[in-house]
Amino acid sequence: MVNCRKILELYFEGVSQRTISSSTGHSRNTVSEVVQRSKKLHLENLNDTMTNQWLEELLFPEKQAIEKGYFPVDWEKVHKELQKKNVTLTLLHHEYAAEARETGKIPYAYRTFAEKYGKYAKKYKLTMPIRRKPGEIIEVDWAGSTLEIIDRSSGEILPAYIFTATLPYSQFSYVEAFLDMKSANWLTAHINAFEYFGGVSETLVPDNLKTGVTKTLRDELLLNEAYRELADFYHTVIVPTRVRKPKDKPSVEGTVGYISRQIIASLRNYQCFHIEDLNRQIFKKLEEINTIDFQKRPGSRKKVFEEEEKSYLQQLPQTRYKLTEWKTAKVQLNYHIQVELMYYSVPYDYVRESVDVRLTTDLIEVYFNEARIASHKRLKGEMGQFSTNTDHMPDNHRLYLEHNPDNNRKWAEEVGPYMTQFVSYILEMNVEKKALTILSSLRNLSTKYTQKELEKATQTLLEIATNPTVSVLKGILKRKKKKTQNRKIDIDNHQTNNDNYGFVRGAEYFGRVNK
Repeated sequence: MVNCRKILELYFEGVSQRTISSSTGHSRNTVSEVVQRSKKLHLENLNDTMTNQWLEELLFPEKQAIEKGYFPVDWEKVHKELQKKNVTLTLLHHEYAAEARETGKIPYAYRTFAEKYGKYAKKYKLTMPIRRKPGEIIEVDWAGSTLEIIDRSSGEILPAYIFTATLPYSQFSYVEAFLDMKSANWLTAHINAFEYFGGVSETLVPDNLKTGVTKTLRDELLLNEAYRELADFYHTVIVPTRVRKPKDKPSVEGTVGYISRQIIASLRNYQCFHIEDLNRQIFKKLEEINTIDFQKRPGSRKKVFEEEEKSYLQQLPQTRYKLTEWKTAKVQLNYHIQVELMYYSVPYDYVRESVDVRLTTDLIEVYFNEARIASHKRLKGEMGQFSTNTDHMPDNHRLYLEHNPDNNRKWAEEVGPYMTQFVSYILEMNVEKKALTILSSLRNLSTKYTQKELEKATQTLLEIATNPTVSVLKGILKRKKKKTQNRKIDIDNHQTNNDNYGFVRGAEYFGRVNK
């Protein structure tokens, strides 16, 4: 009989396989096979219940069948096949029996086959207790059960969701109730737990919930951006559990069950009208849980935490983390994005592009390909408000937006007092929309005439007209321009005539030039 226990004890102590072979009297191939099979079954430690016979049945199940003349069964293969969809133990026994008859061996009866698989599965699913290091991990989760809050105004019963965080080494825990399980409350719960513990662990172990993990890929998990930022701020690492693997975080799973019995069940009949009131009751119960003595070992959760674990936690940053939330949005044709029924502008070049939006309590930042392209103060109050930066607008849109009475008055003041008087007259004598249309035509004249010309023409207009209009002003400007042009032509002609002495042919023509 192979001494499997002795081989594994020496191997786990770091003894080489050659030395184990010499010490136990088994061949090196036998030692190697025992070690390899233990690795295949993820056996990394031994306890008192793992006798040599137990280990041999676990590592070499086929020998039990061979010794009695039955066709051996690969129980590991059976176990893996059963995990596939629509595969049953009856089907696997039928295939096993057919294979045994083909080789001329005796198959187990179905009842014996099922019993032996049950024994193997029981051994296969054994869990190994892992002693966590102090300050190494904080396990976090939402409890499956909820409490209730009564809405004073409507009498409606609202569910209160229970967040739990546990340090596996000391089992010291934090519990808090929230009205929903959205990202903001998920992050707030973590911050409050860190402050309750007075530090942060090296690793956070949450479930694969949507507030923590955006997408689960085959080889990696895409974390929620706000959750990742929180981890970076507190210098910790997030390692989500595998999908449907509660044993990856057994401490918090156990705490959730304990809390369900000690807190949720005890407060099930407590009438509460506000979340703060409910949390006060929860904190009282939590203090009892953390300070009560253990049944099977000395001390309490709080005592073990303060004496053995707290010093291993990383210190909290000097400033508190500001809550952030990340969303995606598409830039509309009006170069605005919609966030929580509010509208914020981005540069018009990004129209129809998808952008990432980072939200804090008082600020919104817009990112495209990890580059920030816009930021706004967060709008609050009535829905449907707009926050628009004129620098984000096309030139024609910006000019249209800036075309208002105040800007027109400022422009008139730059031209002169007569233009200011004329613009004021237009605004007073017409409704605003019509006045702005007239002023648009008036301001277009500044592209053809100088401010001096406009001011002088406006002076003339106000002197000669009792009902001054832009069309009359245009006429004055044209006449003045034409008159100026004619005057210039006359001056140029006069200078030309003087330079050529009019019609005088000169002395050269008559041959009187001295040679």
